[in-house]
Amino acid sequence: MNLSKTHRDQTRERILDKAETLFAQKGYHAVSVREITTAAKCNMASVNYHFSNKKNLYLEVFRSRWIPREKKMYDTFIKNLARYDVPSPRESIEALAKAYLEGPLNEQELRRHRQLIIREINNPTEAFEIASDETSRPLFDTLYNLLKPFMPPGTQADLTFDVMSIFGIVLYMNYSRPMVSRITGKTYDDTFKSLLIEQMVRFSLQGLGVEKNT
Repeated sequence: MNLSKTHRDQTRERILDKAETLFAQKGYHAVSVREITTAAKCNMASVNYHFSNKKNLYLEVFRSRWIPREKKMYDTFIKNLARYDVPSPRESIEALAKAYLEGPLNEQELRRHRQLIIREINNPTEAFEIASDETSRPLFDTLYNLLKPFMPPGTQADLTFDVMSIFGIVLYMNYSRPMVSRITGKTYDDTFKSLLIEQMVRFSLQGLGVEKNT
């Protein structure tokens, strides 16, 4: 049976869409190829043709869906920094927090993004290494290098852990929105996001010991 390239591309994208949804809902190990083909309304041969096997399909979900979304947030972080000649620690941390809490992902994208990485962290595969190397490491290095010149003498040795702590705060406030909303009784509207961003910046600066310098 001869299929046009357009039809093949559409089938491939449909498989990726349904696979990402199922992997996000259940995790890699709990999803069968049969479930994916049923949801995507295609046959096993289509998965084999485009991805060879479930593992390759899962990795492609990260490469073509999760990583581009994460890079959108990194690009927003860099764009937020571009307004400053030499960003201060406050400006750098605020730029990071805004990139994650204020955009560029919509709620549906964010939910799928969050579910997928949480399941991957709980049961790591090769996708975790890909995500870490292509997104987390560049983001870490950028923030580390932005903050390093401002650190008080004798504190630079702890900066790696300080940056990890800042990441932890920002990622938790972004990816744990249902829990944060439940505890605070607040919805993630613009006012609440602004409040959270300011709190994260203030808390991080105090932890770094650079509040008086910014």
